[in-house]
This record gives sequence, structure tokens and C-alpha cells, in this order.
Amino acid sequence: MAVLLRDVYNGFVIRRMFTEGKNRKNVVRSVFFCDKTLAPVGRARGLSHVQSQVKGAMRTANWARVTLFLILVIIGSALFSASAVAQIDPSGDWSPRFHEDEPERIPGPEIGDYLGLPINAAARLRGDSWDATLLELPENQCRAHATDYAWRGPSNIRIWKEVDVPTQKVVAYHIYTSAYNESRTIWMDGRPHPPPYAAHTWLGFSTGQWEGDTLTVTTDHLKENWVRRNGIDRSDEAVVTEHFLRHGDYLTVAVITYDPVYLTEPFIRTTDFVYDPAQVIAPWPCEAVDEVDRPEGVVPSHLPGTNPFLNEFPANYGIPPEAARGGAETMYPEYKLKMKQMKLLPRPKTKAHDR
Repeated sequence: MAVLLRDVYNGFVIRRMFTEGKNRKNVVRSVFFCDKTLAPVGRARGLSHVQSQVKGAMRTANWARVTLFLILVIIGSALFSASAVAQIDPSGDWSPRFHEDEPERIPGPEIGDYLGLPINAAARLRGDSWDATLLELPENQCRAHATDYAWRGPSNIRIWKEVDVPTQKVVAYHIYTSAYNESRTIWMDGRPHPPPYAAHTWLGFSTGQWEGDTLTVTTDHLKENWVRRNGIDRSDEAVVTEHFLRHGDYLTVAVITYDPVYLTEPFIRTTDFVYDPAQVIAPWPCEAVDEVDRPEGVVPSHLPGTNPFLNEFPANYGIPPEAARGGAETMYPEYKLKMKQMKLLPRPKTKAHDR
């Protein structure tokens, strides 16, 4: 009479068949199977022999598992490293290049120069009403640059990352711009933006994510601020997208402003910086004072149709006044063909600011 027994030894299946002999002693005559392998080991010489065979098979299987695990770890590390390499860290000290758009960024744009701006009639009216002496008012003397314009200002830049120590994940990037001592945080941990009724600030609320080797940042909850420093503003409903592109020691920041109030199309600008680890960023103290003695409550401005300076820019540079009024179509090269059909103002013998 044969009896089939099935044992489990450390996860390995052992099948033993006992046959009752003449002397009524149980003799092991069977084979064992390891996992799903059906390889017989021949007639067993006893249970101890079977167990030794099982342990040998276990050692072989364990080495196979360890090898497979190490291969998976190496592949995973390689994939993670490739992903990390693609994220080119923008951290460092960066110096601006003011030869880019220098007339607009340093001395400032001329009154009535709206060329290349995708503005609507409401923005144009604000620009026409603006007066440069507004900047003399105490409340405007220390007015900070907002996020989308701060890159254009007279600022040295410092960028550093905040890392969560246990996970080694980047929680945020911090940016310091020297003009007006502005410190900004770009959250990288996936947190949501605040609700619409949350407070608006000069720098807004920013979150970032990696798109390949480009850091893309979205900012909202901004205060109203200028697009160009001659009265052209964007509203506090604007949303700004920034793309940080680093090429070795050069950093390009592409800024796209979307404003449903004053812009008819997205407004795109790029600004370049050079890596400068030796730069020293000095403090930027700003204290408002009464620069001009004027009656209390007076706000410099121009009523519609009364600004006498609007035609100086097109006359000085031989640009049609219609083109100087801006609009989305003035951003595109083919607009030059249309300008050839427009009338020009008489050129002054000397430029207005030299007279």
C-alpha cells in the first residue's frame, strides 16, 4: 500500500511516497519537486538526502532572486539618474546682460511707444493718460517689480533650491532679485494654488514642474503692474508662465503673460543671464521721500486726447503714428508691409529730448 504525502519546506514542495514493505517499515521511494520544476532526483536514500537536495535548490533559487533584484535596482537607478540628469538645475548667481533691450530697460521706453505690444483699447487709454512724474509720488518710489517684469529690472539674481532631507526631493526653488530686495518661492511639491479670493502680491504664487530639461513655472495672484514702463499695465487677473532654460553658464528666462483685461494675445519676452559665482549682491534699501513740492492730492495724469507727448516717438524715429499705437499685429514681421502704406509725421530737426 502506497501513501502520498506532501510537505512544504521553506516554500519548496516535497512529495514523499511511502510503501509498506514486508517488514512493515516505511521506505522512501519517491522524488521531490522544487517549485514548479518537475526534475526527479532518483530513488532517495532517505529523508535527510531529500532535505539536503532541497537546501541546495533553495540556495540556487535564492541566488537567482538576488541577481534578478540587483539587475532591477541597477536598471531603476539608471532610469532615475537619466531623469535627474535631464533636469538642469538653474541654481546659482546670475548677472544680467543689459545690452538686450537696453533703451527700454535702463533709461526707459519713450512715451507713446506701444510697438510690439498685443494691447487692447483699454490698455492704450491707460498709456495715453499716464505721466512720467507719477514715479515721483512717494507711494510709487519704492514700487516693486512684479514677477513677470522683475527679470527686466536692474537686478542681479540668486537662485537656490530647498531639499527635503529624508526624501532628497526638491521642495522649492527660491529666487532673490536685488532690485527692491525681492524674495520669491517656486513650490515644486505639487501643492495647489490658493483660491481666487486669496491676497495678491507683487510676486504672486508660483508652482513649478519639469518639462524635460526645462523648468516651467506658473504664477497667479499677482498685483497689477506694468508691462512697459510708460503707462502700459497688465491687470491683477493675469497669469504668467515662465520657462527656465540653462545652457552651461547661460540662463534664459522666457516669460509669457496672459491677461484677459488688457492683452488680446499672450505677450512673450526672453531675458538672458550669465553665471557669475563671484558676484556680490548688495542690499537695496528704499525709503520714500517728498521729491517734489506739489499740492496735496494732485495725481499727475492726462485726460483723454490731451497728452501732448504721444507723437514725439513716431516723429523722432520716422514711424507711422498708427503703428506706434501697438496691437497684436505689430508683433509680427509681415506688419512692416502694412506700414509702408501709412503716413508719417514730419521729422523734427532735433529729437524732442535734445531740444
